Amino acid sequence: MAIAGQHKGIVAALSSAVFLGVVPIFGKVAINSGFSPLTVIVLRTGIAALLMLAVMAIAMRQYFYIFSVGLIGCLLAGFVNGVGSVLYYSALARLDASIGHLLYSFYPIFVALWLLLDRQTITRLTIFRLILSVPAVILLVYTGDRVVDPVGALMMLGSAILYALHLIINQRVLYEVPAQTVTLYTLLGMAFTVLLAYILLDRQIPTGNVAWWAAISMALITFFSRFTLFLGIKHLGGLQTALLGLGEILITVMLAVFMLNESLNLSQVLGGILLAISLILVAFDRIPPHKRYTTGILSWLTPTKIPTAPDLNWHQ
Repeated sequence: MAIAGQHKGIVAALSSAVFLGVVPIFGKVAINSGFSPLTVIVLRTGIAALLMLAVMAIAMRQYFYIFSVGLIGCLLAGFVNGVGSVLYYSALARLDASIGHLLYSFYPIFVALWLLLDRQTITRLTIFRLILSVPAVILLVYTGDRVVDPVGALMMLGSAILYALHLIINQRVLYEVPAQTVTLYTLLGMAFTVLLAYILLDRQIPTGNVAWWAAISMALITFFSRFTLFLGIKHLGGLQTALLGLGEILITVMLAVFMLNESLNLSQVLGGILLAISLILVAFDRIPPHKRYTTGILSWLTPTKIPTAPDLNWHQ
């Protein structure tokens, strides 16, 4: 059962990487057509949250139940990731996309640091894969000398730190709660956060011939990517899912070649090979069993007793 669960987690994490790799392409199209960055975030997250809410109301109503500490954890993760999204798109206004994505792609390192602070274990092969991914990401994304805006760089690193933290928070909650439930309440928390940021900082209404299809496509992809992301975390943990999630860079680069007529240089090809090796090595990694941790900075998310009811059937 453990091996089957890990296989399901690997498939889910790689699927999430494919979905997330498509998002930057559609996001670039939407923003270039006239959408403001915060408008894109609101539409992407809001539509995805409403879609998840509708699907669960129609076919999965039993998954609405969640214990109070778990709900707080999901909403906190949504808030953290929502603030991170605002930082991410604000940083892109100051940075070249390649440099910005490079800085953001170091989030697995921050996941590892959060795990250490939370007193969770990391295997030696995972550490090796983490080290191998650093030059891979640099080679894939960095294409030449750029003038880096320090404020934009700090904002992007802040976004990566917050994204990593939201993964670890959800990892705690996912031990007790199904992925469907965590996806819903985390998306709702994120949607509320970005909507508040839009009201306070933007309030631009798109006009003219903007690419609505790109914004709506981002929302649909977000709906599927969030569920597969949390399903991967549930079976693999935050760090393994983050490392497999780096596959999104390969997807983004390949789509940029075919859809935006960009080309690959030798360093990007080498980076792709290194990242592919890191992804393949997951098959040989001894992933620690996912268990309830009662220590660490997020130990307060572990309930002393889980309320149950005969008709809930959470884990079926």
